[in-house]
Amino acid sequence: MSLDAELLAAHAAGDVASLVTLYTRASEAATNEVAAGFYLTHAYVFALEAGDARAAKLAQQLRAQGRL
Repeated sequence: MSLDAELLAAHAAGDVASLVTLYTRASEAATNEVAAGFYLTHAYVFALEAGDARAAKLAQQLRAQGRL
């Protein structure tokens, strides 16, 4: 299954933990800085929403990119 299909399925299922993982993966796979920041921001927002411990690391990455 493609990453896009996995993201759509996770959204449809309301699986926030998977969304954090998948958006993080999408950020790592992005071919440009803008896309990477977009996906990383989504991962961070979903992590915050879920109270996921990964939010702190995602915030650190966003700060390093000058996005937070």
